[in-house]
Amino acid sequence: MLHTSAFLRRVTATGIAVLSIAAWTAAANKPRILQTNFAGDNISIIDPVTNKVVGNIPDIEVNHGVAVAPDGSRVYVSSEADNTLDIVEWKTRKVINRIALSGHPNNIGISRDGKKVYVTIMNGKGGVDVIDTASQKDVKTIPTGTFTHNAYVTPDGKYVIAGSHMDKKFTVIDAETDEILWTMPMDLGVRPLVMYTNPDGSSKWLIMQLTNFNGFSVFDFEARKEINRITLPALEPGRTGVPGGGEVSHGMAITSDRKTLVVSSRVNSAVYFYSLPDLKLLGTTDLSGKGAAWMTLSPDSKTAYVSNSMSNTVSAIDIASMKEVALIPVGFVPKRNVAAMMP
Repeated sequence: MLHTSAFLRRVTATGIAVLSIAAWTAAANKPRILQTNFAGDNISIIDPVTNKVVGNIPDIEVNHGVAVAPDGSRVYVSSEADNTLDIVEWKTRKVINRIALSGHPNNIGISRDGKKVYVTIMNGKGGVDVIDTASQKDVKTIPTGTFTHNAYVTPDGKYVIAGSHMDKKFTVIDAETDEILWTMPMDLGVRPLVMYTNPDGSSKWLIMQLTNFNGFSVFDFEARKEINRITLPALEPGRTGVPGGGEVSHGMAITSDRKTLVVSSRVNSAVYFYSLPDLKLLGTTDLSGKGAAWMTLSPDSKTAYVSNSMSNTVSAIDIASMKEVALIPVGFVPKRNVAAMMP
């Protein structure tokens, strides 16, 4: 095999632009979708090139939230069975540590530099546990209140947004100091959310799904007020809805070009596409699976992956054509998912 240094000398001699070591290393990484299976003990690993399951991460009971270190070396998973944050070594796919949490966890977020993982705590006094990834210790609980459900780090890395579906609020946390900056009450519980950014990467809007509302809210981050609320289309004739509980609409993503918002509806088992920033409906994809839940986009933003929690499948949707291109069998009750370039 030709070593990297020899390869670089050869391409230089032939007049081809020299590849940096970083680019050469990055080229070896592969896109992967990590899909938690809430009613099982494993996480499914999907290859977005083939849309097939190519492996799994075992031995994590009732796995809920999942996040990936920036270099892909570790995967972090919240275990609702053990009330731990489990650290997985990607190379071996094995759990190397289980960090005891302050309470019962839900979803998780990770800082842009990978130094901290934020774990939402549902029971007791609730809050957001801060995990130092270097020491692998729970170093702080931020008191955001009971039933804290999701934690997101803003694209610029400056803030952590923690939503509560029972307390009907979200909390904005300074990601440097891990102190609460402000809290916003809502009339409905806060479910999944995404950030629509300004050109400089700062947060312009929080786009939130709400309890018992089949649609989404648009919240102006700087002005600190809701500016729009959009209801998703009703089911087309001949299609039957599914029971929704509070999670009637429960998954969203924004394409990397900031032009398209993709929204799932659990009760409709469908995905809707809206233009940004004008929020005009572009089209609908009816899913083969049932109970559309969480969503992530492939690293190239060309395909949406939607977990169908009621049929143990993941739908792959081509964003350009708005067509379902694959229905992927996974584990039991798939929920959260994340896309990453993995070594």
